[in-house]
Amino acid sequence: MDIVTDVFLRLPASTLVRCRVLSKPCFSLIDSPDFVASHLKRTLETEEHLMILLQSDRLLRTVYLDAPDKLSDVENPLPTGGFTEVFGSVNGLIGLTNSPVDLSIFNPSTRKIHRLPIEPIDFPQHSITRQYVFYGLGHDSVSDDYKVVRMVQCKHKDGDGGYPFEIKVLSLKGNKWKRIIHLRFEFQNLFSHFYYNLTYRSGNGVLAGNSLHWILPRSEGYIEFNTVIRFDLASDDLGVLSFPEELYHEDYMDIGVLDGCLCLMCYGDFSHVDVWILREYGGKWSKFITVPTSETVVSLEFVRPMIYSKDRSKILLEINNGKLFWFDLASKSCEKLGIKGYDEDRPWNVEIVVSSLVLGCKGDPRRAREKKMMQKGNIRCYAHL
Repeated sequence: MDIVTDVFLRLPASTLVRCRVLSKPCFSLIDSPDFVASHLKRTLETEEHLMILLQSDRLLRTVYLDAPDKLSDVENPLPTGGFTEVFGSVNGLIGLTNSPVDLSIFNPSTRKIHRLPIEPIDFPQHSITRQYVFYGLGHDSVSDDYKVVRMVQCKHKDGDGGYPFEIKVLSLKGNKWKRIIHLRFEFQNLFSHFYYNLTYRSGNGVLAGNSLHWILPRSEGYIEFNTVIRFDLASDDLGVLSFPEELYHEDYMDIGVLDGCLCLMCYGDFSHVDVWILREYGGKWSKFITVPTSETVVSLEFVRPMIYSKDRSKILLEINNGKLFWFDLASKSCEKLGIKGYDEDRPWNVEIVVSSLVLGCKGDPRRAREKKMMQKGNIRCYAHL
């Protein structure tokens, strides 16, 4: 079993799901918490079996980064009738939502889904703009727990002239929502006086330093400064993250993460994008790269760094609704990542997902096999009669 364990640790999660039917010891091994943790640890360290997740409307597709010619469809686990959005990825899990109250955590490798309890919003429905809801999915390394954060701002002023807002967080271990009541004054001041029209996908929290982060964008003649807010997953504390003053008045700025480091993307006149990086959480920001337009990339409405190449000479960029390019750090040029069967004319959201067993596997394959054999036996019996 030691040899089997060593072999299994090197396999992608989708293969391990099928290996559970080999024997009772294999089933028990693959489903054990220690193996799940060891498999995730090795996958994160080696960066093997990394997947690109593509989402558009209700479509979900995955492709391995090192095998872009094998695009696979993933059945959408949420009920029909809604527009599915992905709001984060961590340790092989993604956050899915059909509406601000219909949220789930899903493992696309094992197809296991955890539907979160319905938690109503404390404002009337007509006071909420769906695309301006803040979501976040993260792993709290202190408690080894997964948390989902939802922040909603009412678009109508209250009697005091402010914009009411609520912040709720769910811990996967407890599987209960709780409202964050005690907030710092600086945070209360931000949300009470201004209503934030979020830019494309900036409502999705970015995980770094055991905190989730969002951009509160400035608005000409209305909101003077850009602001980065953070939610500490260990303490459930909300605060403001400092960044270079020269970026306070950028007209269009977004936030991302690369190799665990926060990034700020500043678009300027859209002829190029400056990417700033915070290499050490709590340290100093520095300008990292400038991505220019070129013959292969003629416009830059949206840019997000995704992951380094294995030799760290290139960075995978998502550009303009799901188009993927390798950015060469030496030549400063972009080369398109070709994915066989990928419809580039369709707008896609992109996430990097590791292959993991986190959240467990779907069902007991032994019982499924027994049920199938019983069904076959019944068919033979009926045929004989």
